[in-house]
Amino acid sequence: MNIRKILKISLFSLLILIVAIIGFGYWFIGLIRSDIPREDVSQVQFTDLPYLAEDSTSYRGKILAVVTSTAQIGESTKSTGYELTELSRAYYVFHANGFEVDIASPKGGKPPVVIDDDDIGIYDYAFMNDPVANHKTQNTIRLEDVAFADYSAVYFVGGKGAMFDFPNNLIIQSLVREYYESDKVIGAVCHGPAALVNVSLSNGQSLLENKEVSSFTNEEELFLIPDAGDLFPFLLQDELVGKGARFKKGTMYLKNVVKDGKLITGQNPWSTWKLAEEMVEALGYVPKYRPQTSEESAIEILLSYENNGYQEAKSQASEMLTSGMAINKELIAVHSITSVMQGNIGRAISLIKLLNFISE
Repeated sequence: MNIRKILKISLFSLLILIVAIIGFGYWFIGLIRSDIPREDVSQVQFTDLPYLAEDSTSYRGKILAVVTSTAQIGESTKSTGYELTELSRAYYVFHANGFEVDIASPKGGKPPVVIDDDDIGIYDYAFMNDPVANHKTQNTIRLEDVAFADYSAVYFVGGKGAMFDFPNNLIIQSLVREYYESDKVIGAVCHGPAALVNVSLSNGQSLLENKEVSSFTNEEELFLIPDAGDLFPFLLQDELVGKGARFKKGTMYLKNVVKDGKLITGQNPWSTWKLAEEMVEALGYVPKYRPQTSEESAIEILLSYENNGYQEAKSQASEMLTSGMAINKELIAVHSITSVMQGNIGRAISLIKLLNFISE
């Protein structure tokens, strides 16, 4: 066979591959495309949401939410701040269950915020349109001006900036120590547990000694930022373990909440809803019923797949669809793509099959 013929066959094969890839791409996009036009929710008000507007709960006290004041990741040019979704969703869980929420930061005033348009949903838009919440985020209380005794619980919001101004903040250390030793509730999500790493109790022991906790994992961090070890002062999972914690790692980018007494930690943004409701429960109340979001439905299906396999996940998806629940197909698609990037082709194929089933 001559070179010219080999070249023709190779080019023809390449053309077929390109056509197949393009065809698969169109098919894949079709799986996650909805036939129902998305309602514009960017102007939604919290009074439009039954969870927040109906059967309001009587006043039960105050919870302090703490966000980062750091706007840049170390010496890099990468911007950061607190994660809007990790504040807004917890804020409304607390609000719906009768708690007033104040927002504080190390420097006070208007802290930097990270808003990912692909992740925000109806509650996040409602939060941004809420004049009271908006005023609080624009005028956070400086930590040194916080009256510790006014609050029943503290919640440390995630965001990569927390890695820089939470760990060595003496006021945060004092706040956490006082709350822990007073049997108050302490919650932290994603990078929020950076607030715990340098806390010593009155007896000199590390707060984290032998405590079960979670946070954004090394795997999650390094997948997004391969040079995170150079950019951050430490990898949070490693630092928590180094201070004596028993780290409880869940599946990458899926909900995982760990409760050790009244210390409650969540692995990532997808843990926020459950973590906030666990905090309400730890405060002695049954959390108000809240309709599950489409994102949460997708997370439940993905967790079912991880824990029980494809058939169980398919059965759960079927039950959700039959009951009229919405499922965020884009989130399942993202996990299938992540699986390919990790070289886990079997998981990717199974998730694509689930997407196909849900779409049909």
